[in-house]
Amino acid sequence: MLKKFQQIKTLINYKNSENLGDFAILKSELLGANINPDVVAKLQQVVGYHPSIDLEKLSQYPQDTFGRQYADHMRENKLKPLNVSSELEDVAKRNVFALRYVVTHDIFHVLLGFDTSYAGEIGVLAFAAEQNYSKSLKISLWFAKLLYPILVPRQIKAIFSNLKKGQELGKKAEFLLVFRFEEHWQEPIEEVRNRLGLPPIPLMSKSFTTSSPFA
Repeated sequence: MLKKFQQIKTLINYKNSENLGDFAILKSELLGANINPDVVAKLQQVVGYHPSIDLEKLSQYPQDTFGRQYADHMRENKLKPLNVSSELEDVAKRNVFALRYVVTHDIFHVLLGFDTSYAGEIGVLAFAAEQNYSKSLKISLWFAKLLYPILVPRQIKAIFSNLKKGQELGKKAEFLLVFRFEEHWQEPIEEVRNRLGLPPIPLMSKSFTTSSPFA
């Protein structure tokens, strides 16, 4: 109980941190997650890996590069990278799943071609659940399938279409969670997709703008 109280206190202190990843990883640690043992083993290759992401720099890359596409996605959706400060290095090392999942969430949106609507979010969630990252993600997907059609009935068709697409991509793709995306910003995005077993995709849809609370 005391440990949980201390975690909550720390979480509150970091709520307004300039490094959004600090708050996100502390929240993930507080909530906990039942991680697949195979995933834990695979994640050893990215323990402590969380280079800072500079959107200004990435926005200067050529239009077809992975980094530029990511920077454009973040700016268009008014998002900031979830960078983690050096002060939380110990937390990052002991909770590598939370760190990597938090940092790569928006990267997944770009690579998979899903926007930030409810329909887009369920696509990313379905992908992560299909790659068997954790049981908690499978539970979240179950709730999302029930709630999203009620919250945004006009997106029902897109929700179930993206659900199916996310699951199909999750089966075909490499294990994305351990890929060091941050070392490939300057490469053409289609080359990165091809390397990861992902098909080419058209420009990301901007039909919806309502963000999901599960993002």
